[in-house]
Amino acid sequence: MVKCSTFVCGIDAGIDVVGGKWKVLILWELQARAMRFGELKRALAGVSEKMLIQHLRELERDEVVHREVHHEVPPRVEYSLTEYGVTLNEALGPLGAWGQEHKERLEKIRRAAANVG
Repeated sequence: MVKCSTFVCGIDAGIDVVGGKWKVLILWELQARAMRFGELKRALAGVSEKMLIQHLRELERDEVVHREVHHEVPPRVEYSLTEYGVTLNEALGPLGAWGQEHKERLEKIRRAAANVG
């Protein structure tokens, strides 16, 4: 069953679409080219098959990712960004730049917090 959402604001809607660790990484991987499921799984070290399937389905439902089935033997399925997905990746660009700029600081803060607890 699909949850029907009423969003409080734009950031709420955006975070709902990309929420979860793997969705933004999926979008990042698909920015350059279409990829098969196995390629995505290898590119996203640590993602479970179940989680990748779930996130791809949700991104496809939200029309951010396109799933194309090539009727060949053996069957081939490729995932790519829709035009809508490309605009989402562009919106995530500044967040990625911020993360890159502050990554070391954040890692240091988190290591210190882990040592305290």
